[in-house]
Amino acid sequence: MERLLVLARHGQSEWNLKNLFTGWRDPGLTERGVAEAQAAGRALRRAGYGFDVAFTSELVRAQHTCALMLEAMGVSDIEVVRAQALNERDYGDLAGLNKDDAIARWGEAQVHNWRRSYDIRPPGGESLKDTAARVLPFYIETILPRVMAGQRVLVAAHGNSLRSLVMVLDHLGPDTVANLEIRTGEPLIYRLDATTTVASKDILTRDLAAGV
Repeated sequence: MERLLVLARHGQSEWNLKNLFTGWRDPGLTERGVAEAQAAGRALRRAGYGFDVAFTSELVRAQHTCALMLEAMGVSDIEVVRAQALNERDYGDLAGLNKDDAIARWGEAQVHNWRRSYDIRPPGGESLKDTAARVLPFYIETILPRVMAGQRVLVAAHGNSLRSLVMVLDHLGPDTVANLEIRTGEPLIYRLDATTTVASKDILTRDLAAGV
């Protein structure tokens, strides 16, 4: 039984490129973001991976990434589940602001705490702890049973929703997770054992220059 779980952050978005806080706002992918998603799909295909079900968020950049990855793999007929629980962390009042402008206004230390800490909320928004409070129940109740049944599962979501999940899978503490960076469009390959814990983890490098 494979018990395969692949996590992929969406490709570069228009607001990633502009260095804006995004959260639940819904910009699309840039040309680079499209290329990253396609390259991730090609890398998975070359490595021999396939999927039985995919999960993504209610936000366009994650949905588009998921669709592009599956298309590049030649997969068109699997179930795709969209869930608000997998949405990016809500940045509240910061959404739409340039990150450098925010630093100029509130100071680097404060903005760093809002962005990277585990339990400090930005004004009107969610902390990573808050994000985990919706991601983890969905993972345990909906995603994990599919993995443990032997289905091959893809999750295409966001930097912080995936950080909250990787924190648990990799047994990271609040201080360690502050330094965790998940690159856009780079799949994380997990295989779970019979106790639901991680048996192995790999990061699959995608080559934007590879056209096949």
